[in-house]
Amino acid sequence: MNVDRNAAVRASRPRPYLLERGVRGFAGKVALSLALALAAGTAGAQQSYPARPIRMLVPFSPGGASDTAARIVAQHMSPRLGQQIVVDNHPGAGGTIGTAMAARAPADGYTLLMGSNTEIVINPNLYRRLSYDTLKDFTPVSLVANTPLIVVVHPSLPAKNIRELITLAKARPGELIYASSGNGSTVQLATEMLKTMAGIDMRHVPYNGSAPAITQTLAGETQIMLPAMPVALEHARAGKLRVLAVTSAKRVSAAPELPTVAESGVRGYEIGIWNGLVVPSGTPRGVLDRLQAEVKQVLTLPEAKKSFSNIGAEVWSSTPEEFGALITAELAKYAKIVKDAGVKID
Repeated sequence: MNVDRNAAVRASRPRPYLLERGVRGFAGKVALSLALALAAGTAGAQQSYPARPIRMLVPFSPGGASDTAARIVAQHMSPRLGQQIVVDNHPGAGGTIGTAMAARAPADGYTLLMGSNTEIVINPNLYRRLSYDTLKDFTPVSLVANTPLIVVVHPSLPAKNIRELITLAKARPGELIYASSGNGSTVQLATEMLKTMAGIDMRHVPYNGSAPAITQTLAGETQIMLPAMPVALEHARAGKLRVLAVTSAKRVSAAPELPTVAESGVRGYEIGIWNGLVVPSGTPRGVLDRLQAEVKQVLTLPEAKKSFSNIGAEVWSSTPEEFGALITAELAKYAKIVKDAGVKID
């Protein structure tokens, strides 16, 4: 594939990315890709794979949700495959650097990408130019896990639940300040989605990562944040922050006492950070079948489930087609959030 040529073509298209014709047919594209891969990937390919170590790219720094998910999967999947899976971190530019590396890798099953909603469905709606194309360059393998966010406020804010927060925000439009881990981050977009659906106005202060954003919220410099559960739950349980709700569709096992935003009055609200394995388009179907089957088995292991639960995440396996359908839906979802929030990154 001529990456430069495709990048130039994509740069000339109007945004949002999702409104383009390719997204509407992504479910069909996944099915076609898998059918073509089936013709190329014989049973023999599945039987002989893998014959050497596998690289699992992570487009973020060690310690984050994507890195942790990759290491849990690699730890339990390597013995099953009989080959070592090497986790290879390539952070930078909102995940675009490592993701582009995966897109350019040979489609032979020896380079995997532990993707997340950030680089797979959010970035295409934020950046005018990307050196990869989600719809053309990747084939889904399986979802792995979902990490919900939690709505936290500084204890000085007189809101004990989501309804009280909404009432307070409506009484003081534009006065409440929320922190995020950066422009275009899932944390910002989750808060903007809450603003839109609840009909409230709050000011945004972006920080360079979740750690400084949490620090400023703990200090009371900002009053509200929607961080990933592992980032803030410990502070909340120590009484330094007040948790109002969790952003998942259902209550989570790591904190079953927390209500969801949806059940707290904002119907239909659901957002989180998901992770899933993708491979370069054209990877043989036999290889896809083997990888998906092994991921599915790994995610049934009690020790793997416990590892994910310890970081506030829940396992979430799928077929390639189910993952492709989620990508289609999420591209549409984030296109609307980005448009409503007016977020742009050049």
